[in-house]
Amino acid sequence: MKLYYEPRMFDYMTESVDRDRMVIATYYVEDVRNEGEFIDHLRQVERLALEGSTSSWMDVAEETDELRERLTSKVLGYYEIPAPKGTKKAIVQLGFPDGAWDINLNVPMLLLSIAGNFFAFPTKTRLLDVAIPSSVAKRFKGPKFGIEGIRKILGVEKRPLCLQIIKPKMGMTPQQTADQVYQSALGGADLCKDDEMLSELDVCPLEARLEAVLKALEKAEKETGHKTLYMVSITDEVDRINEKARLAVKMGATGLLLAYSAGLSSLRVLAEDEAAHAPILLHVSHMLGMLPTINFPTLAKLCRLCGADMMLTPSIWSSIPVASLEESLRVSQTLHAPFYHIKRTWPMPAAGMYPGLMAELVKENGPDIIVPAGGGMLGHPMGYKAGATAWRQAIDAVMADVPLEVAAKDHPELMAALQTWGLRQRPATPWGYSGPEYHPKFAAKNI
Repeated sequence: MKLYYEPRMFDYMTESVDRDRMVIATYYVEDVRNEGEFIDHLRQVERLALEGSTSSWMDVAEETDELRERLTSKVLGYYEIPAPKGTKKAIVQLGFPDGAWDINLNVPMLLLSIAGNFFAFPTKTRLLDVAIPSSVAKRFKGPKFGIEGIRKILGVEKRPLCLQIIKPKMGMTPQQTADQVYQSALGGADLCKDDEMLSELDVCPLEARLEAVLKALEKAEKETGHKTLYMVSITDEVDRINEKARLAVKMGATGLLLAYSAGLSSLRVLAEDEAAHAPILLHVSHMLGMLPTINFPTLAKLCRLCGADMMLTPSIWSSIPVASLEESLRVSQTLHAPFYHIKRTWPMPAAGMYPGLMAELVKENGPDIIVPAGGGMLGHPMGYKAGATAWRQAIDAVMADVPLEVAAKDHPELMAALQTWGLRQRPATPWGYSGPEYHPKFAAKNI
C-alpha cells in the first residue's frame, strides 16, 4: 500500500539528520483555496521538496528507495501559522543532502535546489534562510579581504568608512571623473566607486578612466597622507568579467565593482581568481527584484559565501526602502557573524545617505560599516571636498560619543551638512511597558 506521506521524506526532524551533510532551507509557504475546499498542505510541501531534488510528478522505476534515501530532500520542520479559513500558512524547513553536489559543488546547481521550480507552486513562497553546513562552506573561499583586510589596506582600525559614489551615473570624461574624486579624497573619503550604471562609453573607456583616477588619488594621498581606494566597474558578460578585472589589477586598480546582475557564480569565480587580487564591492541593484521571494539576509549570506568584500545593504533611512528595520539589521548582523573560515563582509547601508544619519547608522549596525554617499556628499553647499570632510567629522564625532549638533559648532562643513539635510533621531520602543508615558526613560521628571 502506498502511503500518503513518504517516510523517506517526512519521518525526519533536524535531530534526525547529519546537519553537517545538509543544506537546510527555511521558507514561508502560503496557499489559498476556495472556501470549503480541502487543503492538505503537507502534500504541497512534498511537491516542493521533490522539485528541489529527485522526482517527477509521476513515479519512475529508477527512483529507488536507496536513491530517495540518499538524495531526496527531507522535510525537517512544518510550523503552521494561524490563518483565515481557506488559507494555509506555515514555516517549512527542508534539508537538501550534499550528495547532490558530491564532485561538483557550483552555485547555479545549489540555487536550483534551494530556489528553483517550487516558487511556481504555492500561492506565496519566500526563502527565509539557508543554513550552510561546513561540508559545503569549506568548498568556498569567501571574500579575499573582508573587513579586516580592507582596514589593513587603509590603515583604519575601528571607525566606519565613508565612500563617494561618482555622479552623474554616466557621461563624464575620465578627467572629469578624476577631478571629482580628487576633491573627495582631499576631504577624507576612504573609498570612491563608479556608479553601477556606468558602462564602457566611448567618452569614458575603462583604461583611460582608471588611469586618470589612480593618478588623481595618488596626488591626493601625497598631499594629505590619506589613502582612498577606487572601485572600478568591471560588470560585463560572464566571459569578460575576469579579463577586465585582471587588466584593471595589472594597471594598479585598488578595487573592483561588480553588479549582482552578473550573477553569484560570476562573483565566486572573480573572488577566487588570484590574478584579480583586489577587493570586490558588490552592487545589489538587480537583487532587489528577488526580494518578494528571497529575503535580504539570505541573499547577503550567499553573497558573502561567494566572495563579496563589501556590499550595499538596506536601511530604514534609505531613499530606496526595500526592507523592514528588522530585515535590514539582520543583513548587517549576518555579514558580521562568525561563518566558519569565511571572512566578514562590510555592510553598506545605502541610498540617500547624509552625515546627519551617522549616529543612528552606527548605533544600528556597529562601526564595521561603509557608508556610501553620492548626492549626500557631492551636493554639499561648500563643495565636494567639504562634503567628504563633513562625513569624516560626523564619523569622528560619533566615535568620540559627541552629539553631532555639538560637534557641528566647531566644524563648519558638518554644520552646513546638518543645515542642508537635517539631523535624524531614531524613535524608541518602550518594550515591557504600556506606553512611553509609563517608561522611566520617557517619563516627565516632575521635580
